Amino acid sequence: MEVAIVLFVIAVIFIARAVKIVPQQHAWVKERLGKYAGTLSPGPKFIIPFVDRIAYKHSLKEIPLDVPSQVCITRDNTQLQVDGILYFQVTDPMRASYGSSNYIVAVTQLAQTSLRSVIGKLELDKTFEEREMINARVVEAIDEAALNWGVKVLRYEIKDLTPPAEILRAMQAQITAEREKRAVIATSEGKRQEQINLAEGARQAFIAKSEGEKQSAINIAQGEAAAIIAVAEATGQAIERVATAIRQPSGDQAVQLKVAEKAVDAYSKVAAEATTTLIVPSNMTEVSALVSSAMKMIQTGQRS
Repeated sequence: MEVAIVLFVIAVIFIARAVKIVPQQHAWVKERLGKYAGTLSPGPKFIIPFVDRIAYKHSLKEIPLDVPSQVCITRDNTQLQVDGILYFQVTDPMRASYGSSNYIVAVTQLAQTSLRSVIGKLELDKTFEEREMINARVVEAIDEAALNWGVKVLRYEIKDLTPPAEILRAMQAQITAEREKRAVIATSEGKRQEQINLAEGARQAFIAKSEGEKQSAINIAQGEAAAIIAVAEATGQAIERVATAIRQPSGDQAVQLKVAEKAVDAYSKVAAEATTTLIVPSNMTEVSALVSSAMKMIQTGQRS
């Protein structure tokens, strides 16, 4: 009975040491008598107890690694306090086990040295503008060396760039001066545009006024011309009617009567003025002679 119990305990221990359950997204490195014997993938796996052992366990997930803060010197000899975060993933469990004694420390140190090298080639202002380029250069430098460690560097991100306090004050003063300069330029541009708008408005108003005056003058001239034409046409029609009337029977007598009336009317108007001295012809036949002369002119015009 005791032997059976001992054998059962040995069997349980053997099974417990022989069966291994590898979790998802993990890889276990197996050694047989101290030598690499394979990589166990996720799921239940069997090993030979006391001969095989699980030497290394690796997670295949993406791992964030905080890179400690360090002082970097730029190309223009300015110190910067820089810290970042690195994302990597184990792609080859065998190399991750035997390629480096500690691949996490190796990746961290390489990230720091690569960052110092990249920033040392840039001036202070460029370090703030070229973050993406710095991140890409660090990933490129680490990834090339990390292949031997079974690690794939996915990306690197700078968390903070902190220059010394006096540099921060100088940068703040520069930013303030630049903003004041932009404000002054914007104000002057606004005043310039205002003057341009006012001048353009005055110009448009003057043009509109001159166009109105021009059109008014044209309208007045056209009205006066139309009036002159109308008067001329009316005068012509009147003269034509008078000429037609003269050609009628007894027309001459009517004209003589009309001329005589006009002459008498003219003498009466002159005599009505208080300050006028009127000299009456001694021979009133002169009036009839005047009428006869007018009639001869009318008859001459009719024959022509």
